[in-house]
Amino acid sequence: MTVPALSRRALVGASAALAAPRLGLAAATKLLKFIPQADLGVLDPIWTTIYIAGAHGMMVFDTLYGQDASYRVQPQMAEGHRIEDDGKTWSITLRPDLRWHDGEKVLARDCAASIRRWGARDGFGQSLLAATHEIDAPNDRIIRFRLKHAFPLLPNALAKSGPNICVMMPERLALTDPFKQVTDMVGSGPFRFLAKDRIPGSLVAYERNPAYVPRPDGKAEFTAGPKVVHFDRVEWHVLPDAASASAAMQTGEMDWWENPSFDLLPILRRTDSLHVTRLNDFGFMAGIRLNHLHPPFDKPAIRRALLGAVDQDNFMTAMATSDRQNWRSGVGYFTPGSAMANDADISHLTGKRDLDAVKRAILAGGYQGEKIVVPVASDFPSFTAIGNVGIDLFKTIGLNVEIRSADWGSLQRGLASTEPADKGGWSAYFAHPSGVDFADPATHYWMRGNGRSAARGWPNSPRLEELRDRFLIAADAPGRRAIAEDMQRQAFIDVPYVPLGQALGSTVHKKAMTGLLTGGNPLFWNLRKA
Repeated sequence: MTVPALSRRALVGASAALAAPRLGLAAATKLLKFIPQADLGVLDPIWTTIYIAGAHGMMVFDTLYGQDASYRVQPQMAEGHRIEDDGKTWSITLRPDLRWHDGEKVLARDCAASIRRWGARDGFGQSLLAATHEIDAPNDRIIRFRLKHAFPLLPNALAKSGPNICVMMPERLALTDPFKQVTDMVGSGPFRFLAKDRIPGSLVAYERNPAYVPRPDGKAEFTAGPKVVHFDRVEWHVLPDAASASAAMQTGEMDWWENPSFDLLPILRRTDSLHVTRLNDFGFMAGIRLNHLHPPFDKPAIRRALLGAVDQDNFMTAMATSDRQNWRSGVGYFTPGSAMANDADISHLTGKRDLDAVKRAILAGGYQGEKIVVPVASDFPSFTAIGNVGIDLFKTIGLNVEIRSADWGSLQRGLASTEPADKGGWSAYFAHPSGVDFADPATHYWMRGNGRSAARGWPNSPRLEELRDRFLIAADAPGRRAIAEDMQRQAFIDVPYVPLGQALGSTVHKKAMTGLLTGGNPLFWNLRKA
């Protein structure tokens, strides 16, 4: 149900009025008020692939390496590294005097344990650990990798900005089972998480970490360089709907809205006090993620049949309006604009659509009327939009659909279930991960084919895995691109997911806010407000 305009303004005002006396903020406190894309339902950025958890993780924790504006790897917590034994031994030296939020010194063994935990969950990390004999800490500042063979992209793995992020934790937390969440938010990052101020579904708060020592050199770009914080406090306000968020930005109650709805961009652009821009040029890669463990999408023929049903223009128009500057169709498995984007076998998505033929192919592929459980995020308009188009399409091609609607944070927890759909599991969901993560095989976690060790959906494709392994050790760019083309051809056979197009999203903030770092997730250092 749509909230009337007067009620929306009242809700925003009530939220602000509630926060101020409860928090008792001094008038001189430098405060940034941010509207995230969704509520922070999960705190552990290693346990989950939720982007909002990644943004949270980059505030509270830190990484050994970062990425500059061109996605080149730069040392962050690391002072540098030494490579020996024909690339099979890497010794990473920590910067001196790094401290956890509890005051304890950051030690190499903390980082070694953190890498091992991350590597159990992340696709790139799994490949790194598979190439590793041992990760140890010969002293308090040296993290040492002993590899089975050369792995030239080792720093790239540790620097990746998309889920799962290789954040460093104290050893006592890093020894937590990778498949259980860490909830004690003790990092070494530029902000402290304020658990006492958290109101689920409404407010998340952080304070500046006064003990944080930024890198002494380099330029602040994306996740690399000095992380200098100019705000004492950052608040994430989860508002009831997009119209409320738009109103809060126009009235100046909020400073920054991460992911405004496409239909509201024109009015936001006309507001003199606001600036609309992009966090990155790769946008979002929309897709249908299928559960490969259970019927009916455990059957490759049924997954392939879906390719012939999808009209990417329909999905992109629903998500990003009819304004074609907001989206691209005819999109395959790698992000348009990236070095690995290609048109191999793209006709599977761009050829003539014949839904009657798709119906027949689904039945011939072994569909027996199984219930298709589709979780849809009720608080994420773009997810809802592509979900609604997809559900209508599923029904049209004869699938027995059950919709499961909930907030995105709750759905994320449910998507971790590997149970069948009739026992609390799921069959398919619609989402749009960051195009940064789909730019090449090393970070493209929806293209992993390693079964239950893969991201939710758990595809099993030995051929995709073989090609990805070749990509990681390829000697040159032309060789890597040829492998990416072969991977796209194989993906159209195995269908780890169904591509729906690329949406070029925007972010909006007050013109008085400067220093926004672009590249991926929203970042909260380097920002100033007049």
